[in-house]
Amino acid sequence: MRLLVRPDTVLRWHRDLLARRHVAVSRPKRPGRPRTVRSVRALALRLARENPSWGYRRLHGELLVLGVKVAASTVWEILQEAGIDPAPERASSSWADFLRSQADALLACDFLETVTLTGARMYVFAVIEHASRRIRILGATAHPTASWVVQAARNLVMDLEDAGCRARYMIRDRDGKFPDLFDAVLADAGITVVLSGIQMPRMNAITERWVQTCRRELLDRTLIWNQRHLLHALRELSPALARRNVSPCLRPR
Repeated sequence: MRLLVRPDTVLRWHRDLLARRHVAVSRPKRPGRPRTVRSVRALALRLARENPSWGYRRLHGELLVLGVKVAASTVWEILQEAGIDPAPERASSSWADFLRSQADALLACDFLETVTLTGARMYVFAVIEHASRRIRILGATAHPTASWVVQAARNLVMDLEDAGCRARYMIRDRDGKFPDLFDAVLADAGITVVLSGIQMPRMNAITERWVQTCRRELLDRTLIWNQRHLLHALRELSPALARRNVSPCLRPR
């Protein structure tokens, strides 16, 4: 051995062996920083979802106020992993968010046409509340005259007052069945009429979706005898149809 290596070499081997053993013992089981506590992640995601306009730095500041010590980069990673944009662009509002925030003040109405077994064409006048999706069947007639539509508007105003509904806007199309007095009756009750664009049904998407669902689930499967039978079927099945009617632009999270 004296001929092959020097004593310094043996000592160096010994030091390297101890160093490698020390590294193996002190090496962390998981590389990098420890994973963020699950409760902190849940709190950060809850703040982000309840406050869409906050960026990751604002969320980081709010967490510090709550006594949660976490780095801003950690908050950024939490949002990124959850599929939430941590950048300030989330402050811009979409039409869906705007309609959700204004749903309590929105009503929409439209006429639904159907044909009975006798061949009579019936016109159903329905109003839907955006917030609760409640359907109000105001009546059905074979001749939707101006006086009939105006009386339906008066009945609607009285029903809204009795129910304590605070609607401020009524969305309707430009159908000729709506006389000017219809808008005047609603205006006297503090409800502003908003006209949808020409051939733009998506501006009244909630009502259009309910009409489609009503045709597909009720009228296409039921033989309607007369006006009384039509009103009975609509009023019995409207709550169930309203629950199933979820518009793409106002789909719940």
